Amino acid sequence: MKVIVFGATGTIGRLAVQKMLEDGHNVTAFARSPGKIGIDHPNLALHAGDATKELNVAAAIKGHESVVITLGSGTSRKSVIRSVGTLNVIRGMQAHGVDRLICQSTLGAHESWGNLNFFWKRIMFGMLIRPIFKDHELQENMVRASGLNWTIVRPGAFTDGPETGAYRENFAPSDRNLTLKITRADIAGFLSGQLSDLRYAHRAVGISN
Repeated sequence: MKVIVFGATGTIGRLAVQKMLEDGHNVTAFARSPGKIGIDHPNLALHAGDATKELNVAAAIKGHESVVITLGSGTSRKSVIRSVGTLNVIRGMQAHGVDRLICQSTLGAHESWGNLNFFWKRIMFGMLIRPIFKDHELQENMVRASGLNWTIVRPGAFTDGPETGAYRENFAPSDRNLTLKITRADIAGFLSGQLSDLRYAHRAVGISN
């Protein structure tokens, strides 16, 4: 499959690109400086662009079959890159007839709020990174309203480590028996799997240990 990844040089995006290449896909890495991805592969194309620029995004999407969004705000606590970039991606997909969208969000968004513990509800999302959390929820609203064949992936907090495949998925919003953590490699593997697995089409799915 020919897929483009937005946010390809981030900590999740880079691993997702690598996993998709390993799974046999043709991948375009979209980022401001895509050369930073540090991957050399015959099925990898690099596309330099700004996700906040609608024309940049639309031009990059043309000719692809699927889109994966792993946009992140880095160290900024006020960035709206997720919602702004996602809206541009949706418009580009609609303009070029690309239907399959996989969007990485966060566990705790919307109905999955019930999965969180006191620390994440009151300290992290309640105070420290509240603007980022709200941008995730706005991003999800846009995806749901897009009319595309979407899947929203909600991982727990990122940790380092190998891909294990041992995490839980598709748990109920009332489930509190979670560590609220998952390795970046496991997130990347799950994102890649959604390219060919439509079990979660038009659904938001949580993944966590």
